Amino acid sequence: LGMAAPAALQRSVVSPAGRHTASLIFLHGSGDTGQGARAWIKQILNQDMAFQHIKVIYPTAPARPYTPMKGAFSNVWFDRYKICNDCPEHIESIDSMCRGLTDLINDEVKNGIAKNRILIGGFSMGGGMAMHLAYRFHQDLAGVFALSSFLNKDSAVYQALKRNESALPELFQCHGTADELVLYSWGEETNKMLKSLGVSASLHTFPNLNHELNRTEIEKLKSWIVKKLPVEAPKAN
Repeated sequence: LGMAAPAALQRSVVSPAGRHTASLIFLHGSGDTGQGARAWIKQILNQDMAFQHIKVIYPTAPARPYTPMKGAFSNVWFDRYKICNDCPEHIESIDSMCRGLTDLINDEVKNGIAKNRILIGGFSMGGGMAMHLAYRFHQDLAGVFALSSFLNKDSAVYQALKRNESALPELFQCHGTADELVLYSWGEETNKMLKSLGVSASLHTFPNLNHELNRTEIEKLKSWIVKKLPVEAPKAN
């Protein structure tokens, strides 16, 4: 029978206040959960990141052995040989998770949401995962955001875009210059590479911000989300 279908990802959902016409998928950083990422943003904003028409989905990565933690189990989107930008990617684990997240996108499509009304992004490893998912497999999504994230120098994303002819989702990137885990220069290099391969990409720099989120950044992200996923005028019958 081949491989069993991966179990559906657990998710924490913030429903839209009004009619659901667009969806946002937010991928947490390594070792976190969907509930954890949602609570973190809620703490920074003093309320959920919520919209009139956009459903916000925070999935949780399944626990797996994680090499940078000496093989201990952690909620990570993929494995890494180490946390650096000039080592090879662990492509098997990345591709396997792309399948699980594709199921999540397809669930939204089954609910009547067009792919160009779906945004995907995340914090740290979640942003890296989102770039793989969108630029390699789902180039018809509305956009991608990557907060304190990076791609490895020889990333499969770059290889895919070198062969690509079609229009690509816009990238909204944010990075703190004081980040000691994912260096600002890694984020900057990722931005330059993607731009050179035809992605319309912005990079918002936050002086003195370490490997974390802050309110200004989330407010900027929210404005960009609403610009990419505007309220749809009700269709005349």
